[in-house]
Amino acid sequence: MAVVVLFVSAVGLCLKALLLPQAVFAGESAPIRVVLDAGHGGIDGGVTGITTGVRESDLNLAIVLRLKETLDDIGFETVLTRKTEAGLYDTATDGFKRRDMQKRKEIVQNADPALVISVHQNRYPSAAVRGAQVFFMRGDTQGERLASSLQEKLNALYQTQKVKSRKHTPSEYFMLSCTSNPSVIVECGFLSSPADEKLLLSPTWQKRLAESIAAGVVAYLADELS
Repeated sequence: MAVVVLFVSAVGLCLKALLLPQAVFAGESAPIRVVLDAGHGGIDGGVTGITTGVRESDLNLAIVLRLKETLDDIGFETVLTRKTEAGLYDTATDGFKRRDMQKRKEIVQNADPALVISVHQNRYPSAAVRGAQVFFMRGDTQGERLASSLQEKLNALYQTQKVKSRKHTPSEYFMLSCTSNPSVIVECGFLSSPADEKLLLSPTWQKRLAESIAAGVVAYLADELS
């Protein structure tokens, strides 16, 4: 894992010195802006941990906050759709989920980011299924390249736990359609797996996930700008 940290630090310095002033994605002399979306929130807790019952929404926010810190340190400008445990709907009445998603889309469109990263947790009927998986909008070639870069770094992280690598996958989730710029959904692990759940509850693992995602972002941008 030290290799990933060194990679983020070293290439991050290159971004600050060379890439960010060019601001290829965000405009001249502006830092590269990334929207970080912590999925679910409020009464919409998402999936729950098979052992502890931990809410996906709480883990999503914890990882997003760590990812924000990591990207900010490198020199990115980050915008969060959700900063607290609350959802983005006004009241928990009929249609709250639709209002919540529309608010996220509004934040993305107002931010006009270079990239969107939506953080989630996964589940599967079999507790043996583990690891992280990245989704991108079907037909979006830049989104696919971003997803591939993130998937590579996350697979390397989970390989330290002897977890089989997963494949980045096309999809048509709502959060992938909020901007024409590259967007991905990162499913950080399976809460249906006791082993993944234990890792995801660990602040150390959350930090390593954030560093791996950041490393994937940096690698993607370095490739796009080379």
